[in-house]
Amino acid sequence: QVQLVESGGGLAQPGGSLTLSCATSGILFTIKAMAWYRQAPGKQRELVATITRAGTTNYVDFVKGRFTISRDNAKSTVYLQMNSLKPEDTAVYYCNVAPWGGPSSWGQGTQVTVSS
Repeated sequence: QVQLVESGGGLAQPGGSLTLSCATSGILFTIKAMAWYRQAPGKQRELVATITRAGTTNYVDFVKGRFTISRDNAKSTVYLQMNSLKPEDTAVYYCNVAPWGGPSSWGQGTQVTVSS
């Protein structure tokens, strides 16, 4: 049974930082490329960053230089360090398998709100 449990969201001021975590089980984590996605109010879910099983990372343009994705294979956990946050980063953030790997059922996500 697949479980994806995101945590670490909250309220941050513009320019602030948050670190998200995603504990996984049931998805053969060590052989899967993983990703963070987000869904803002009234918008479709979108890809934010990916990381291969070897640790190669990729980011969409709007977070490059600000966000860092990482993983701990021993803990089956993926992280997203978010710096220089902007109000437009406000969204529910989800982790899952990378798009080319066939994302599984979604977890509940973690809310990130950036506001002064």
